[in-house]
Amino acid sequence: MTATRRFLARAARPAGALALALALTLPAQAAVPAVGTAAYPGTIMVNVDASNLSQQIFRMRMSLPVRPGPLTLLYPQWAPGNHGPNIPLTQLAGLKFSAGGKPVAWTRDPVNVYAFHLTVPEGATMLEAEYQFLSPLDASQGRITMTDDILGVQWQSVLLYPAGYHARRITVQPSVTFPAGWQYATALATEERRGDEVRFKPHDLETLVDSPIFAGRHFKRIDLAPGAKAPVALNIVADNPENLDAKPEQIALHRTMVEQALKLFGSHHYKHYDFLFAISDEFGGIGREHHQSSENGVKLGYFTEWSKNEGGRELLPHEFVHSWNGKFRRPAGQDVPNFNTPLQNSLLWVYEGQTQFWGAVLAARSGLVSQTYARDALAANAARYDNTQGRAWRAVQDTVNDPIINGRRPIGWGNWQRSEDYYVEGMLIWLDVDTKIRELSGDKRSLDDFARAFFGVENGRVDPLYYGFEDVVATLNKVQKFDWAPFLRSRLEGHGPGAPLDGLARAGWKLVYTDTPTELLKGADERNRVTDLSYSLGFSVRQDGTVTGVIWDGVGFRAGLAANTTIVAVNNKVYKGEVLKAAIKAARDGQAPIELLVRKGNNLRTITLDYREGLRYPKLERIPGTRDRLEELFRALK
Repeated sequence: MTATRRFLARAARPAGALALALALTLPAQAAVPAVGTAAYPGTIMVNVDASNLSQQIFRMRMSLPVRPGPLTLLYPQWAPGNHGPNIPLTQLAGLKFSAGGKPVAWTRDPVNVYAFHLTVPEGATMLEAEYQFLSPLDASQGRITMTDDILGVQWQSVLLYPAGYHARRITVQPSVTFPAGWQYATALATEERRGDEVRFKPHDLETLVDSPIFAGRHFKRIDLAPGAKAPVALNIVADNPENLDAKPEQIALHRTMVEQALKLFGSHHYKHYDFLFAISDEFGGIGREHHQSSENGVKLGYFTEWSKNEGGRELLPHEFVHSWNGKFRRPAGQDVPNFNTPLQNSLLWVYEGQTQFWGAVLAARSGLVSQTYARDALAANAARYDNTQGRAWRAVQDTVNDPIINGRRPIGWGNWQRSEDYYVEGMLIWLDVDTKIRELSGDKRSLDDFARAFFGVENGRVDPLYYGFEDVVATLNKVQKFDWAPFLRSRLEGHGPGAPLDGLARAGWKLVYTDTPTELLKGADERNRVTDLSYSLGFSVRQDGTVTGVIWDGVGFRAGLAANTTIVAVNNKVYKGEVLKAAIKAARDGQAPIELLVRKGNNLRTITLDYREGLRYPKLERIPGTRDRLEELFRALK
């Protein structure tokens, strides 16, 4: 044996001994138990210490009643309302277990990395767990859930739960330690508050995960349904007290929105409803539905710069509609036993698409937005999807898989790849359905009748009621006899050309393009700091000249532009949005083609855009001699 081999052999002995020791002390590899029907024995206690604002760390202590033997704990993977397996496992840290004051080792499942295996020692009846959830410190790391003034507790991010049990059969009693003096809002029932620690009543795991918390240094609660048996509250947290200041007329519009929703559906399916509403430039923006609450986050100025933020006012109606559509009436594929079982998303065009439709309608009916704004928004959406080139290879039905395929990560060619188009294109399909019902019934019925027949059943019931495609079709046929199945399938599975815009024509309007942007489009450009030339040159440009949103096979695309290119100059003038617009106008008058000096990395090149059709912006135009069904759709119910 050579000296090298003798050295390696000696080194291998302690390594082998270490492996043997680990094999004896760590639990044997086990499969993740299948979900059974039994209830988990006992109540799990979990405390979330959310007081560490400076480092944005949530610290958890959990106590689980246990029996000796193998145990598998799961960290949730599928976030309800996100439609995909995108709960960030990387932000779970510091995981330690103990029983009777002694450490208990764990191993991660090598296939299902959200599963943790351990062995409960003999004689142990309670397992203690300590761990942290590390809220992102920067938006590049994920959505920020804790700032110096606002925090949000999303239970799926701060919980572990035992495998083998249905979420509705696991009882958890949560408590939260808030920063000193802060106020909070949640759909959870409070048991008691001692100082800054709040203990909530026990809930099943499914209800708990569906009941997040917003808390803040600056807090205001507004009653949106005075005198109602089922209260509705707008719970506002903000970066500063000034942004809590809602004027009486603004509050009145939000109350009207709630009234219009109740008139639309003719029912409610919550014991009480809490809008959790953050107005902040630091706390992460969000719009996520829950059965008896919703998480909503917008930028500063929602109330204080009211005239500038009309577009943001569709968020609350959208999330409120989800209490009926998506939470009470749920697609059958969403009926899963726990938060680590994949969701089936085939009906998201109902779940999200019809919610998008009713959110826009309720915003208009309540006066949160004007009818002009509602029409201009519809024009912008119709144009976007009418120019979506990815339709040629990918039907909107397939986009329901996008939350699983992509998880809302940035993509380079959105116009071609497509993303979660079932939201807005789904809305266009439901406008098609609404106007078809109106046409066939001689304007005696509409999609309002479907909403009451489908979502308005069993008033007061909170437990979910599941449905399939056949149930949607059957209810449509009760409202208005027609061959609805192929009508829907052709729009969901078709490849165009163009978006499903028949609903616009039946409503008495058509999509046209003019050389002047609507106020909605001008405001969007200002907020986003872009010059949107999608329907002329086929791309948008940020203030610094960065190209974005390139339309596949558009003018810019054919010239070789991509979203990794910066425009340096236009016709030998330093780039500005107005300079490029002036060049487009000049080219229409017969002057030379548009020349762009562009940079990609360290390379400069000149490209020529031979485009002569001028500026083009979408808007809706009335079809002469037709009934204005959009006005009727957006008119408040009496």
